[in-house]
Order: sequence, then structure tokens, then C-alpha cells
Amino acid sequence: MENKAFSLDSLELQKYQPNRYPFLLIDYVTEVIPGVSAKGYKNLTNNEWFFPVHFPDDPNMPGALQLEALAQMATVAILTVPGLEDKVVHGLKHTVRFRREVRPGERFDLETEIVSSKRGLFQCKGIGRVNGEIACEAEMLLSVPDIFKSFLPKRSNG
Repeated sequence: MENKAFSLDSLELQKYQPNRYPFLLIDYVTEVIPGVSAKGYKNLTNNEWFFPVHFPDDPNMPGALQLEALAQMATVAILTVPGLEDKVVHGLKHTVRFRREVRPGERFDLETEIVSSKRGLFQCKGIGRVNGEIACEAEMLLSVPDIFKSFLPKRSNG
């Protein structure tokens, strides 16, 4: 079966991403290939809830939120697979490297791919860029617990 690429606007993506404002860290999905990859962006304005406190004289997007944005985009790649749209995705393990600050007024471009998947576990990679420059890179292990649990051995009461 061939997966065709499509885009998702800010309302359509909410079908595949359970987070909502102020914790939805994607504005637009420019391309998603279900079960393969997802690309999009977050436009960062001065009114983002985190800039006044991180940091007042030197505002930048917290690294944890950069990682969360990548995990949310990877979730879109997973949940656009037919039959998974209403499932929950959990993060199990993340390795991230930060290379540059992400500041107000910049567009944070997000690119994720599913490297492998088996039994409800998804090994993913993501890159966040600003003006073509890498801001962060992450390796993520995500799970769909409903699928994963179905492969666990059944417990006997005895």
C-alpha cells in the first residue's frame, strides 16, 4: 500500500495531535506521509507564554519545548496511519542535542521520520531548524500503549 503525502492546517492537525493551546507546539503540517514522516513548523511570536519567563532579558524557546515540538510532529506521523487516529502516544526515551537558541519572531521548522516500528514501539528521529540552521536534533522512542500491551504475556491468576 502506498502512503500519499498530504498537509494539515492548524485545525486538521488536532485530529492527530491531542495537545491543545498553550501546549500544542505545531502550527502547520506541511507534509505528512502516514507511518513514515511528518514536516511542519511553529511560528514563534513575542506572545508565546514561555518567553516572558525564559528569559526576560534574553527570550528563547526552552529546550524541553523544542523536544516536545519534535515529539508532537512524530506523533502526527504515527497517528495518521489509518486506525490509529484516536490512540495515545507516550514518550519512553529521548536523546537530544541543542545547537542554537530559538527566539521570538523566528519560524521553528520541524522534520521527523519514523526509523523503525514494531509492536507499538516507534524509533523516531527529528530535526528542528531556524532559517535552515539546525537548532536541535533528537532521537525518540515513542509507544502506542494500546498496541504494545497487546504483545505482553498474559498474567495467570494462580
